[in-house]
Amino acid sequence: MGINHFTKEQTEKLRSNPYVKHVSEKAITYTEEFREEFYIRYQENPFPSKILVEMGFDLHVLGKSRIYNISKRVKAQASR
Repeated sequence: MGINHFTKEQTEKLRSNPYVKHVSEKAITYTEEFREEFYIRYQENPFPSKILVEMGFDLHVLGKSRIYNISKRVKAQASR
């Protein structure tokens, strides 16, 4: 399974999101604020896709595996 690379337009759109700290054609680094807010919202509504849309992300740009990994990583970080 290959990595879903971002186009130039997609990286620009992601950079404009206040919850994105850094983005390259392969990866996104989210802000600490994003991680905290995502976890709080996840406790109330365990539907990552809905949370991400509310936080200004395009689900088609992120893709299913990134959406899954965001949830997994944020939950793991919160449990530490």
